[in-house]
Amino acid sequence: MDNNKPIGVFDSGIGGTSIWKEIHNLLPNEKTIYLADSKNAPYGEKSKEDIIRLSMKNTDFLLKMDCKLIVVACNTATTNAIRELRAHYDIPFIGIEPAIKPAATNSKTQIIGILATKGTLNSELFHKTTEIYHHTKIIEQIGYGLVELIENGQIESPEMNQLLHSYLEPMIEANIDFLVLGCSHYPYLIPQIRKIIPNHIHIIDSGLAVARQTQNVLTEIGFNTDNNNKPIFYTNTNPKVLENILGSKYIVQEKDF
Repeated sequence: MDNNKPIGVFDSGIGGTSIWKEIHNLLPNEKTIYLADSKNAPYGEKSKEDIIRLSMKNTDFLLKMDCKLIVVACNTATTNAIRELRAHYDIPFIGIEPAIKPAATNSKTQIIGILATKGTLNSELFHKTTEIYHHTKIIEQIGYGLVELIENGQIESPEMNQLLHSYLEPMIEANIDFLVLGCSHYPYLIPQIRKIIPNHIHIIDSGLAVARQTQNVLTEIGFNTDNNNKPIFYTNTNPKVLENILGSKYIVQEKDF
């Protein structure tokens, strides 16, 4: 395999850039192509069949870009479609799942909260994961409306603040000591979440774990040897929101796919 081929990353929108940033920080020499399917966000409200179809569409696009590995930077797409992706394509896939294990293992109260999309919480893979930790009480909360607000650039809006209060306050009252963020969009809400939850509650997301797993897979298929690689970003909607999240040094291309 050509080591200098790019890593492909896709998400239902801009949220997966939280995963991309961890990968880019850990593996700065790797060329990356990020695909934001914002036109179809959020995936969390879609059927399993639609999620599989969209995930395959995104994969086909990234394979045309000659990617050597694909990161499914979306909890909903991972929990609903990664098995089908691995069966259908002859390329390594790395998924992202809610980080239940470190939360359940380290919880002192044995009560943890998870904020995720409907598609993730209702998935078979998520239920299989949570069954392992039957000694821990897991409070599940669907983050209705959060992805839409993030995609519309309303991270610090009154609507966002109101939703977060309504989702997090019952968890605080239930005495959680870990909050698992089960959607790659949600790390962008950490500053707002921190204003709501007590300091003793730990927030966990999966970004660094995914980056390390990407590094592990690259030890088998080969690291990039060229250090002049600039990341490429595609979106199928207005690129402004993605540009605002990434910062001015990156160019986002609008492309129908």
